[in-house]
Amino acid sequence: MGDFLGIDTSNYTTSAAVYNSSKKSVVQKKLPLLVKEGELGLRQSDAVFHHTRHLPKIFEELFLNGIRIDAVAASDRPTEAEGSYMPCFLSGLGAARQLAAAMRLPLMRFSHQQGHVAAAAYGANRVDLLDGEFIAFHVSGGTTDGLIVRPDDHTIISCERVAGSLDLKAGQLVDRIGLMLGLKFPAGPELEKLALKAAGGYSPKPTLKDGWCSLSGIENQCRSLYEKGADGAEIALFCIASILAAVDGMTSFLIEQYPNRPIVYSGGVMSNSIIRKAIQDKYGGYFAPPEYSSDNAVGIALLAALKSERRGFCAGNHGKPA
Repeated sequence: MGDFLGIDTSNYTTSAAVYNSSKKSVVQKKLPLLVKEGELGLRQSDAVFHHTRHLPKIFEELFLNGIRIDAVAASDRPTEAEGSYMPCFLSGLGAARQLAAAMRLPLMRFSHQQGHVAAAAYGANRVDLLDGEFIAFHVSGGTTDGLIVRPDDHTIISCERVAGSLDLKAGQLVDRIGLMLGLKFPAGPELEKLALKAAGGYSPKPTLKDGWCSLSGIENQCRSLYEKGADGAEIALFCIASILAAVDGMTSFLIEQYPNRPIVYSGGVMSNSIIRKAIQDKYGGYFAPPEYSSDNAVGIALLAALKSERRGFCAGNHGKPA
């Protein structure tokens, strides 16, 4: 039992969270990375610069009440896949290493994706799912993955990619169409508001085979609608309905391949109310509130707590085994 610090420095947000394993509660702080108007995201060097500025402020706010941590963890790469790497995650890992060394605490590393899945389970009040096999979706700006998640002795969970997009990611599609329509980056919330004004009636069919989809054609169709003078709300709805159709198709495929498994949906795109309602009405599944769907460090902190408990670390011993 104790308090466990998680750090996540993605290409969208600087995040830190402390999970208290006694109360099973969390305190988190996040700051978005600012993107210039008209641009689609940040270069990695710019993201690292923003994280370097954000982390001290986040730590100052997080530890204002004198929380004493028992272990430190950080996301050090996007996914568990071999070769997965983004420099922005080195910002959080570097901060975690410094804290762990200075405070003589255990340091743990997880992938950004593992953190997303764990945060979604926590947000849905189903942390128990992490003890068994389940299906998960991680749908965001950098990832559109269908996963089979299994317990892992070393990292609590392992995520195997068994479905997903072969080209454009769902969040990339949202941001590109949002920018085309004059919306601010990241465009998800504004695109959703715009789509809710549309009359509806679209039934798009993205390319989908054996759980693998292609979303690049949807971008081309949206641009074609725009060039023909279609209403922005209709284009927004077509974009979101296309992502919904892809997630629906992948979900159906994975249920056939892995029957009787719970399903967890994570990632910022899955906080979209249109997508969430349609998927939940058809398949059920577990969804986290938006604060645990978008980029955050809650899952990293939770995984650190679970791993520490498994290893026998306890509060009051500076992270040493009991």
